[in-house]
Parts: sequence; structure tokens; C-alpha cells
Amino acid sequence: MTTESKNQPLPSEGPDILADFPKPTYEEWRAEAERLLKGAPFEKKLITRTPEGIELQPIYNASDIANIPGLGEAPGTGSQLRGSRASGYLRKPWEVSQELPYATPEEFNAAALADLARGQTELNIPLDLATLHGRDPDAAESGEVGACGLSLATLADAERAFSGVELPRVSVYLHAGASALPAAALLLALARKRGVSTSHLRGCLESDPLGMLAWKGSLPVSLGRAYDEMAALTRFAATAAPGLQTIAINTQPYHDAAATATQELAFALATGIEYLRQLEQRGIAIEDALPHVRFSLCAGSHFFMEVAKFRALRQVWTQAVRALTGEDITPPIHLHVRTGTYNKTIYDPYVNMLRTTTEAFSAVVGGCDSLHVGPFDEIFRLPDEFSRRIARNTQIILAEECELTKVIDPAGGSYYVEWLTHEVGKRAWDIFREIEKEGGMSVALAKEIPQKASAATAAMRAANVAKRRTIIVGTNQYPNAGEKLPERNLPDYAAIREKRARQVAEFRNSASTEADTRTLESLNAILQSEGAAAVERAIEAALGGATIGEIARALRGGDEPDVKVNPVCIHRAAQPFERLRDASAEFARTHGNPPLLFQANIGPSRTYRMRADWTSAFFEVGGFKVLNARDFDTVEEAARAAAESGATIACITSTDDTYAEVVAPLARAIKAANSGILVLVAGAPGDNEAAWREAGVDEFVNVRSDALALLTNLLKHAKVLS
Repeated sequence: MTTESKNQPLPSEGPDILADFPKPTYEEWRAEAERLLKGAPFEKKLITRTPEGIELQPIYNASDIANIPGLGEAPGTGSQLRGSRASGYLRKPWEVSQELPYATPEEFNAAALADLARGQTELNIPLDLATLHGRDPDAAESGEVGACGLSLATLADAERAFSGVELPRVSVYLHAGASALPAAALLLALARKRGVSTSHLRGCLESDPLGMLAWKGSLPVSLGRAYDEMAALTRFAATAAPGLQTIAINTQPYHDAAATATQELAFALATGIEYLRQLEQRGIAIEDALPHVRFSLCAGSHFFMEVAKFRALRQVWTQAVRALTGEDITPPIHLHVRTGTYNKTIYDPYVNMLRTTTEAFSAVVGGCDSLHVGPFDEIFRLPDEFSRRIARNTQIILAEECELTKVIDPAGGSYYVEWLTHEVGKRAWDIFREIEKEGGMSVALAKEIPQKASAATAAMRAANVAKRRTIIVGTNQYPNAGEKLPERNLPDYAAIREKRARQVAEFRNSASTEADTRTLESLNAILQSEGAAAVERAIEAALGGATIGEIARALRGGDEPDVKVNPVCIHRAAQPFERLRDASAEFARTHGNPPLLFQANIGPSRTYRMRADWTSAFFEVGGFKVLNARDFDTVEEAARAAAESGATIACITSTDDTYAEVVAPLARAIKAANSGILVLVAGAPGDNEAAWREAGVDEFVNVRSDALALLTNLLKHAKVLS
């Protein structure tokens, strides 16, 4: 470069590249798209209809979001569409809140210390069924103690569970079901015994009676008493533990019953509003209750739908609170997300890692405040150290390697995401209003409105899974026929109950007469207290040696459960196909081999290889061992091999042109050799169906087949199913 060129000023503007590429109108784009479709209908090919009833367009532009409110707001302001904090994750990342569902305090403590040292930041503690019901282990059934989570009955249990855990430095999320007060008394007593001020504690002591009602259909207390205990704990937290949430809205029962994103969001809104009303009736102002609310939603498989759901939650909750109070307030929101179980599988289970990765990504992009990523094996066994590590590291990679902590509302501004967020919020609001017209969420549960709505969605989803319009990788399509499954080892609940009952008995027997007297006095004091005073007395009772069962009985003296509903039907989409595979696996154990299916490949393999591979995989989904290693040149060879194979089902596979010559004679030959064999043809029969059935063809397998129904019938024919 010469001195003269160095001194030349740089041009102030570059060339106007866009001038050479004029922006096409939507009409022009659509005309070109329709031309490329070559007569196929635009609406059928390019518009996607979701279970929520939303039609997703193939392209969006600025005009689609021109009238959507809130788009110009900064994060942490207004409707909170763009986030509940102005700084997003820049100052404080989301909490890594992995559930630790271990039954005994010792097991829980070992997992907690290991995982806190490796990136977990919130102890997420499911409690077992006995603890949720306020029962001591020796007063509960063996199937309750240790089932679904931690058995916590005494202050000594809490000391063992939290040994080595610095409570002020670690957030705690205690899943306590209908009421957190009895279990919370143990945790708060532990803090007090350690000299830790409850004002330094943070996390959530979950009280969610309506969520428990939807899950189990009943409560251990009356609904009114559950609200009384929620109010007492909230009033205590408002003054003594401002960092603790005490009001939880957990939508996992609805999500795992196959509810849509809009249904899940509406049920969350209706539940939250009912809780605020109930607390207000008990003297707690809505503005005082709001900081103690935690939403816990699930992440599903439709990435953009889930992002929209999480973003819409903040907007519609703000809208609902403003409608309830008549004030232009911006409520604090804590959004916890856990990956759901509805789409998780037992077969090809490592695929669950991929599913939870996209779900975790949607939660973070949607702005969650805490997150549980389900270990790949959580649906069929207690997660081990490996599966916990992979799940935990999924979150850490999103934060550290994907650098999602360095952006605020990354999906914001996308025409598609903004439009979808608005659409999800609008439809959820409509469902919420219908629930309000019925009298609120508890009335809706009594009338089975959420149950029927999720069941209708479940039936629609199940039909799509059965016909493989919805793909579950490794289960209803792309099976791994030779996989070795991880062991499905469930805990020995009888042994757990025996151990825990012995520990509680030893705890009781170790108390002195003087301590027993103090405990009785504390328990009597609970009976004579209410509100925050009852919480204080419960803490004192726990410090004095009272068990969770004793505290619960003192809190609920004279109370009886008064509500029972049909719970939502929690299930997984893969279960019908898994039952087929399980039946075939059991057949293999008792007979020495899986059910056999002979694939009669006719002609040169290269001409129909894709069809042959597709057909083999179709049958492997049902657990069949497909005998497909040979290609046959003649009908006679194929018929003889079918007869010698020992299979009770044969499928003719070739090209459509070859079928015209071989299907009828081959079907007759196979039936002549073994009249009991079932004959199928891979492909659609077209005009040949009547003639081929007359020749001996029993069924056809193709992309339009109801895979679940056909495979079920085939396994019945093979004597695998009765």
C-alpha cells in the first residue's frame, strides 16, 4: 500500500447490496411455493396443525406480530414477556436443580454431596409417599416408605440427609405435596439447631394441594386445612424466611397425562389464582403472597411450542394477577422447569438423553429460573451416578459451552416465536376463563374438566403414535433389535420400610423422660396455635424430638379428608409398544427365541432394499426376530424356505412390478405348505386386494397401517399375546 493510498478516506457507505435483491412479497413467495408443490395442496403440505389447535405457517413476517402487545418492553418490566429479570442470566444463572429421589437419608446425602461438588446448585428433594401423607415409616405401608423419594420423619433424619450441606449457601426445593408444613418444620428446626437464621434460607417448601389432588385423586387432609397450613407457612415465610417460596403450582400431572401446552398453562393459571384467593380469605394480601409463589412446569418435545409456553406464562400470569387485584403490578415470578416423562422410553433408553437436551434447551431459551433435566433412566430405575452426571452436565454445557447465560431472551424478536408465544397465551387464557366460569380449579377437578381435556388430547396423541404419524425413536420406529437393555432395578421397599421403622424406633427410645415431656408440651401447644405461631410451635416440637407423624397429627387434630376426585391418567406415549416388546422378550425367555417372522424377499435385493429394510424394522418394533437374510429367485424357493423356517408369519417383499407376478402363486404355495401360517404383503395392494386375499394373503403392511393394532394381532397369532 502506497503512502498516498493510506491517506485516502474510507468510503462512508458500502454498496447497497439489497438493492440488487428486491424483497419479494408474501404473495410472490406463496405463488413460487405452490409452483414447486406441483399441484399438491399448500394447506396440507406446508401448514402444520398442532394438538393445541394452532396452525403453524411455513413462513412469518413483520405483519404477523404488528399488533402483539408487549414486544417493546424491556426484560423484567411490564408483562415480563421477555423475562422476569432485567439482567436475565448475566448476573445469576438458572439453578441447576436436579431431583435426588433416594429413599434413605444416608443415600440422599451421598448423592447430594457428590452432585453439589459437581455443579448442582439447588437440592431438589422429592419426598416419599409416607412423608407426603404425614406418616412415620412404622405407621405406613411398605409400598409407601421410600416410594418416589426421601423418607423424612425426624430431626435426626434431617441431620443425616443434610450432613455437610451448608444450608444458607444451597437452595432447597422440597416437594412436599398437599402441605409442606410438617416436613418444613424438620428443615427449619435443623437450621435453627445449627444456628442458621431462617432469613438466610432460600428455595421452595412446596404446598400444592390441587396438584396433589390431580395426581393422586385425594389428599391426606381436608382441602380447607391444606389451605390453612399453606397460609400459616406463607405468613411465617413473609416475616422470618423471605427467601422461601411456600406456594407451588406443579403441572407435571397434567403434562404427563398428555395435556397440550395451552391446557397445561391454563391449569397453572387457574391453580395459582385459586391459591391467591384462598390465602386472601385467610388474611394474606395478594401482594404479600406473590413473592412466595413458584411455578413448576414441564418441558415437552415440541421445541418452539415449549419456548412459547414458558415465555407466555410470565405474560398471562401478570395479566391474571392484574385482573385479580385491579392494580398495574408486575408480580415476581419463579419458573421451575423439569423435563417431562410422557415422551420417555424404556427401549433404546439412551435416546432419552437427546430428548432431554432439546427440552432443557427450550426451558433455558424460555427463561426458566431453575431446571431439572431427567436422567435417561429415571422412568425405570433409580438414576445411578452416570445418568445423574450426564443429566447435570447437560445443563452445565448449555451454560458454559453454549454460553446461554450471556444472552437475554434469545428467542425474542423472532416473528415465529413472538407470534406463537402470543397464540399460546391467548388460547391458554381462553381455557383459563372457562375454568373460572365453572367456579375455579378445585371445582373444575371435581367436575373432571382437566381430566377429560387431557384424556381427549391423550387419545388423539395415542392414535398418532399407533399409526406412527408421531415417531418415538427406538420404540415405534427405528428399533434397535439387538440392544441390551439396562437393568430395571427398583428398590426393595419392604427392606427400606424395615430399616426406616427401626431408625425411627431407635430415635424415640433414645429420648429421655424429660425430653418426652417437652415434646408433648410442644405438640399440645401446636393444637392451641394457628398461623405463624403454629409454625413456630411445630419447629419447637421437631427440636424437642417430635416425629413428622406426631407433628402432622397435632396440626390436623379433628380434621378429615373431605375431597376425592378421579386423578388424571398419567402415562407414557411409548407404553403400548413397550408392552409388545416386553411380551416378545418374555416369550424369548420361555421358548429360547423371540417370535419368528419370515420375510420372503423375491428378486434382486437392490431393487426393493428400502422397502425390505422398512418392513423388517416395522416387525422388529413388535419384538419379532425377522428372518430376512436371503433373497429368493423363485416362488418355489421362497415357499419352501418359509415352511422350513418355523415362523408362523410370512411377509412377501419385493417391487410393485414383481408383485403382479408372484404374490398370488407365492401366497398359495406358502398356505399349501402350512395352512396356519399368516401371509402378509409389504406395500399397498391397490386394485389387487380382492384377488390377493383370495389367493391367501391375510394382511398388508405399509405406511398407512395402524402399527400397534397390526403388531398386536400378529403377536396374538404367534401365541405371544393371548
